[in-house]
Amino acid sequence: MKRISAISAAILTLSIASITAPLSASELVREFKGSGNSTTAEFTVEAPWILDWRLDSDYEYKIALDIVLIDAVTGQFLGGVKSGTRNNITDRSNGVRLFNTSGRYKLRISSSMARWSIKIEQLSEEEAELYTPRNAN
Repeated sequence: MKRISAISAAILTLSIASITAPLSASELVREFKGSGNSTTAEFTVEAPWILDWRLDSDYEYKIALDIVLIDAVTGQFLGGVKSGTRNNITDRSNGVRLFNTSGRYKLRISSSMARWSIKIEQLSEEEAELYTPRNAN
């Protein structure tokens, strides 16, 4: 009888924990993959959101990735998100950048000898508060 009670208690505890555990509000809006140069399809996001990029290559040197944010309505350049190489050695870092503006956007991507993958994810306000940017050197 005690064994059944212990099992019942464990199931009840797990059920309550799953009800009270915070759910991730992060939602994938769009994903883009490729190599070379490309302008993505338009996407619409509400603040806050993140751009998450991954870079891969068969080479160690002189590969590059540049990502530029474009206003999809006006075509206006809004700024660089990620840029290039350092000292002819690839800044192979994968990265994430938080945006606190809403809108319709496109990305202009330029890469040299590299494969890239980019995700646009909608965040909750709570998730955005947990974001801590790295210091740029």
